[in-house]
Parts: sequence; structure tokens; C-alpha cells
Amino acid sequence: MATSSTGASSASSTMMRSSSTDENLQQILDEKKRKRKLSNRESARRSRIRKQKHLDDLMGQVSQLTKDNNQTLTSMNITTQLYLNVEAENSVLRAQMTELSTRLQSLYEIIDFINSSNGVFENDHNFEAAHHHHQINDDTFINPWTSFSVNQHVMASADMIMN
Repeated sequence: MATSSTGASSASSTMMRSSSTDENLQQILDEKKRKRKLSNRESARRSRIRKQKHLDDLMGQVSQLTKDNNQTLTSMNITTQLYLNVEAENSVLRAQMTELSTRLQSLYEIIDFINSSNGVFENDHNFEAAHHHHQINDDTFINPWTSFSVNQHVMASADMIMN
């Protein structure tokens, strides 16, 4: 019986050690599980912070791009308005140039007529040369004084100038 008592005691002690080992193992597993949960929570918290920072950065970019876009649109509108003003002014100037060209050509024709009726020109060659001299071209508008001779008088009525 001593053997069996010692055997029972040995089995009981082995069981206690085994149960104690199981408890220790369970505690170790529980501690690892707790640490893993804590690590996961911390990782999720860092991830949320990164996401929020990224979202804040994107919102800042949206705000800056909206501001830049509005400035660009304002600049485009101003430039378009200036372009339209210049285009309108150019149109008026073109119309004035056409009117003045027509008036100037009429004045040259009057001068040619007066000169030819007074017998100033002896033959057609001189008339053509003088008439050619009075033709209007683009150079006349760049340097208008080149088309006039010093001794030439231009006569016009007030009605012609005021129209």
C-alpha cells in the first residue's frame, strides 16, 4: 500500500504539476493574447491618425486648388474683357481708317482734277506718274507725311471734314 500511496501521491503531484503547467501555459497564452489586442488597438489608433492627417492634407489641397481656380477664372475674365475692349477699339480704328482713306483718296482726286484741268500736265505719262504718287497704301498710314509734297495745297470744304 505504501507503493500505491506513494504512486497515488506521485500521480497527484504529477497532476498538480500538470495542472499548474496548464495554468501557466494558459496565463502565458492569455498574456500574449492581451498584448496582441493591445498592439492591434495601438496600430488601429495610429492608422486612424494617419488617415485623419491624410484627409486633412487632402482637404487643404482642395481648399488651395479651389482658391487657385477662382484666381485663374478671375484673371481669365479680366483678360477676356480687356481683349474685347481692344478688339472693339480696333474695329472703331479700322472704320475710321477706312473713312479717312476714302476722304484722302477723294482729296487726291480733286487735286488731280484741278491740276489736269489747268493744263499743268502736258501728257498722259506725267498724269499717270502724279496719279500713282497719290495712291494710298499701307506705308501712307505708317508715315503719312511721305505722300505729301511740300508745294502741294489741299483744299476741302468744312462739310467734307465735318462728315
